[in-house]
Amino acid sequence: MKRTSVALLAVLALLAAGGGFLLDHMLTAMGRTTFTPSLLLPVLLLMIAGASLGVAWPVRTSVRSGRRIDPFRATRAVTLARASSLVGAIMAGFGAGLLVFLLSRPIDPPVGSTVAMLALIGSAVVLSVAALIAEQFCTLPKDPDDSEPTDRAGDPGPAELGGSH
Repeated sequence: MKRTSVALLAVLALLAAGGGFLLDHMLTAMGRTTFTPSLLLPVLLLMIAGASLGVAWPVRTSVRSGRRIDPFRATRAVTLARASSLVGAIMAGFGAGLLVFLLSRPIDPPVGSTVAMLALIGSAVVLSVAALIAEQFCTLPKDPDDSEPTDRAGDPGPAELGGSH
């Protein structure tokens, strides 16, 4: 499995920022109030960051100590880390789009909305960084049993197995 690229996270954040900006624009065009995320959302994102690091830490300690770990456990940890980094990038971009829309308005935005958006962006960035660190924790050493032989001279080819030319 390849690691999550920062470029992918940046693209997701930009797309989500456009979505957040468009959502607020559509809401105000329909005469409704702008979207303000709950202050519990940043807390939830920080809890997910802690859980992602907590699940990946035993994988890291077993790799460093040389003990064999269940590969499915490592796979679950790295899958959680990858999903968390994607969610963090999307939420950071979405919050940034909402904040840019509020700041682009001719009137001053409410302080509560601005604080909620900044908290969302900050916690989402923390989630993405923590998830990338957790993904790094789940890097397993190469298993010697999984390596292929470099010399394949003794292997019969298709022509030697009775195949026609």
